Amino acid sequence: MKTLTLAIRQLPSAEGLPFPTYQSAEAAGFDLAAAIPENEPVELSPGARALIPTGLIFELPAGTEAQVRPRSGLALSAGVTVLNAPGTVDSDYRGEIKVILVNHGAEPFKVVRGMRIAQCVVAPVLRIEISASETTRETDRGAGGFGSTGL
Repeated sequence: MKTLTLAIRQLPSAEGLPFPTYQSAEAAGFDLAAAIPENEPVELSPGARALIPTGLIFELPAGTEAQVRPRSGLALSAGVTVLNAPGTVDSDYRGEIKVILVNHGAEPFKVVRGMRIAQCVVAPVLRIEISASETTRETDRGAGGFGSTGL
């Protein structure tokens, strides 16, 4: 397995929070924590969404992306998930990583400083050449979609 390096800059808002790390030897992703002020929790009412900062800036290797994904524990216990999952962070983005959380649960949910709110998986990206075409190759499936092959 080839090892690449992800350089991470921690902003002052993330000072004192654990630095991202894999939680087990074979974990696919590492956790992202909420870098919100200690005295300013974010309450998500049922159906509400919020943009939560992590206080991190990534310098991804060229040819990769970071995928921001939900944490299964939050989804199961509270119905809280990442709204645009997976969110893509491009390798040339140098802004703060932020996570759009949504509360699909029945109860309000409070996000507090340091809470692990999402996980991040770094994956290779295949770049293709895009070209205009007047036709596309026919297949047995054709334009069938949205359940056309069965449930």
